[in-house]
Amino acid sequence: MKNTWLFPIAFCDAAEPWQLGFQDAATPMMQGIIDLHHDIFFFLLIILIFVSWMLVRALWHFHYKRNPIPERIVHGTTIEILWTILPSIILMFIAIPSFALLYSMDEVVDPAVTIKAIGHQWYWTYEYSDYNSSDEESLTFDSYMITEDELELGSLRLLEVDHRVIVPAKTHLRLIITSADVLHSWAVPSLGVKCDAVPGRLNQTSIFIKRKGVYYGQCSELCGTNHAFMPIVVEAVSLDDYVSWVSNELD
Repeated sequence: MKNTWLFPIAFCDAAEPWQLGFQDAATPMMQGIIDLHHDIFFFLLIILIFVSWMLVRALWHFHYKRNPIPERIVHGTTIEILWTILPSIILMFIAIPSFALLYSMDEVVDPAVTIKAIGHQWYWTYEYSDYNSSDEESLTFDSYMITEDELELGSLRLLEVDHRVIVPAKTHLRLIITSADVLHSWAVPSLGVKCDAVPGRLNQTSIFIKRKGVYYGQCSELCGTNHAFMPIVVEAVSLDDYVSWVSNELD
């Protein structure tokens, strides 16, 4: 919940029944994805209106009752040039922002915190490797889905976990993702992250969460019979709260 001078705003950071649009963006990457979607949708609407107008106009004017003897036009040089150049220009307007967004998503900024996510059948293991003094003393925990009969009032069914991923807001984060058994996918829509967890391989992505909140996601790779029961919950807190949490976990 965010309070403004006019009215409070409740962000949508989890899936809702009959939801059609995106969840509210919590990272610059997700905001870029939403903006690109809206830009492309503008071009799609223009093309849809133009093609529909041409189709209706052709059906109306070239009906056999209105035009029993139609013209036989084999080539139209001008229109052929136009329908070759105009789509190229439209694709250029779409390609430039999409390439910029794609390259920015692959860029890994010097992170302040590194978290390793390991997919298992069917839960996630998280390791805060920055604080590991040895293999025996490490900040590592497993995150399991809370079953329906153990849910508290207000918790989200099939989305809540027993151990959330605690991260500081407004901080550059690096997420290293891998798997211990089969293919998984670490995906949180509000953060604009969807990265495959591949056995024997490390994938990485950058996250910069702009606001505090709780963000829900799920494994988006078909990983077995319990694929739908390994959710992801990321809680972004202030830097002071994050330091306190790390201190308590290491004690």
